[in-house]
Amino acid sequence: MKRFAVLPVLLLFSSSAHAQDATSVAIKRDVSPANTEDARMKALEAQVRTLAGEVTLLRSELKELRETKSPQPSSGPQVLLASAHPEPGMLPSSPAPAAAQVAQTQTFGGASGNAKLLNPDISLIGDFIGTAGHNKVSPERSLEMHESEVGMQAIIDPYARADAFISFGETGVNVEEAYVTFTSLPGGLLLKVGKKRADFGKVNTIHNHALPFIDRPLVTNNLVGGEDGIDDAGLFLSRFLPAPKNWFLEGSAEVLRGDSADVFQASRRQDVGVVGHLRAYRDLSESTNLDLGLSYARGHNNLGSNFLTNLYSGDATLRWKPLRRAIYNSFLFRTELFWSARDQLSAAVPNLFQTQHAFGMYSSAEYRVNRRWTVGGRFDRSGHATDARLTDTGFSGILTYWPSEFSQIRGQYRFGHLATGPSDFSNANEILFQFLFVMGAHGAHPF
Repeated sequence: MKRFAVLPVLLLFSSSAHAQDATSVAIKRDVSPANTEDARMKALEAQVRTLAGEVTLLRSELKELRETKSPQPSSGPQVLLASAHPEPGMLPSSPAPAAAQVAQTQTFGGASGNAKLLNPDISLIGDFIGTAGHNKVSPERSLEMHESEVGMQAIIDPYARADAFISFGETGVNVEEAYVTFTSLPGGLLLKVGKKRADFGKVNTIHNHALPFIDRPLVTNNLVGGEDGIDDAGLFLSRFLPAPKNWFLEGSAEVLRGDSADVFQASRRQDVGVVGHLRAYRDLSESTNLDLGLSYARGHNNLGSNFLTNLYSGDATLRWKPLRRAIYNSFLFRTELFWSARDQLSAAVPNLFQTQHAFGMYSSAEYRVNRRWTVGGRFDRSGHATDARLTDTGFSGILTYWPSEFSQIRGQYRFGHLATGPSDFSNANEILFQFLFVMGAHGAHPF
């Protein structure tokens, strides 16, 4: 197309030069003004005729070129360009690239591709556990598909997102978490509505497959409701708080229905539970950070509406994870302290109201030796919520192998000194192994 645009200009200059030469010749032959004017008019007429002929030739060649490149009729829908029939005397603009024409005439993926955009991210996590050894107090199955967790997560709109996690076990189906998060509330507030794990301590918020060990600490089983923990339907409100320099501070307040395993049980509609949590975080260096937390939970227990259970917790986590070698070396140390105050009737004196106090804790450490192997250990000590005279103690050694980021193979040795009575104890020696695998897009859990 460029050569057709340049050609008229060259012809114009050549015609002008020819006309000027003719005028000069006429002036030389006859220098009178009349003859000179006639010669100029004839030269201009010749120039106009020459340009008209060239324009006619260009139009015919452009028409042939347009007919050659125009799309052939077909049974399918086609898109006609506006420049396909330009007005007479107007040069068409440069043709659109071939890729743009294809994009205008074809729809890749069709309806199925557009429908997929409306589907959530779906994942499946399998958790297989085996146990061997001796444990008379709380024996577990030798082999079991402990849990298969299906996760569905999606952005609903610019103001909300939804998360749902459904666990399938050998004993039934459970909605572990299902809630919607509103992220654009005034005052910097974040609201979650639905069922989820309460922000009480650290280990209570972690799903089974995300734990650094196969089982949960003894204090979780004795004081905080076991594997399910404080997991209830309610309203979960949180906000970032002003904090001193280099500190990140977050506070949350939660109102729950009041039913969480063996910890809380609502007898009436107004027997709701509450949970409060305060978190402080700070980077100590480029590769080290400190995470601190205080938690409080209150609800009615299984004895009725006049009996309350108050739980207090403090947690500390120290992480070392160098940015340049994070996938090869890292270290995490975590400890949690729990204190339970449970209203109940005295076992020794009938109809005597009393508050039973129990204390528990655990400390764990985990070190990534290289990209594939991780070693760790955990120490447990916990009283029983219903009888402060009973105290359990335990120790675990953990070894984890990562074939890839989508699977884990873990082995754990567990020793327990478990109370069966005020002065009776039973020792447990067990070996546990676990296989974890992930399919699909599973979003990261809270840090």
